[in-house]
Amino acid sequence: MSEKTMTKEEYLNKAKDLNKGAGAPKELEDTDFFTVAKERRSVRQYDPTVKIDENEIRELLEIAIQAPSSSNLQPWRFLVIQDQAAKEELLPIANNQQQVVDASAVIAVLGDKDAYKNAERIFGQLVEKGRMTEELKNTYVNSILEGYGSFPAERLSKIANIDGGLISMQLMLAAKAKGYDTVPMGGYDADKFVEAFNVPENFEPVMLIALGKGTQAGFEKTRLPLEDVLEWNKY
Repeated sequence: MSEKTMTKEEYLNKAKDLNKGAGAPKELEDTDFFTVAKERRSVRQYDPTVKIDENEIRELLEIAIQAPSSSNLQPWRFLVIQDQAAKEELLPIANNQQQVVDASAVIAVLGDKDAYKNAERIFGQLVEKGRMTEELKNTYVNSILEGYGSFPAERLSKIANIDGGLISMQLMLAAKAKGYDTVPMGGYDADKFVEAFNVPENFEPVMLIALGKGTQAGFEKTRLPLEDVLEWNKY
């Protein structure tokens, strides 16, 4: 007799039912970094009446883009899906996860595989600020264009995903510090998402992040002991 399994949609949607009775997400009185990092949860149930205005979302993203990136090329791109009709269109693409339509917004984090082509603009800003000479800037830019321009597509995709992951975590921590909740989502059809939302060909979908005011706390964190995942110097 085979072991019972769930479909992908069942698996993704069952999670929200496993923590019933947990109460609302914890309101933080102290928003120092360590408290925020410790108390952040992946929240899947949201108050659909709570709307986060554009200025607040911009404020969160301004903090998020302070994250580091490969050669400071900042390949992250965001598609903020806030319109209810657009969220309804996204729902089946995201395996009918209810948070897609109940959250205030879903932020699609994308990675631009052609981000290296912005090197002139990025390093030119350092020249304008007097922090780099024109000669040094040209050396940096030429090296980036030659190096990244020769990378295979797989490597550019990996860079986009790594940098997209860095900024996604920063965004989720910023949201928690502001009193909002999030859940990162990889359970969606990336190809259908790209087609439905007209995502440019050079943009790599990294993840979707639901953002809003949670009504039920996420799971209490369970983590492997640090000693199970830690070694020093060499394996």
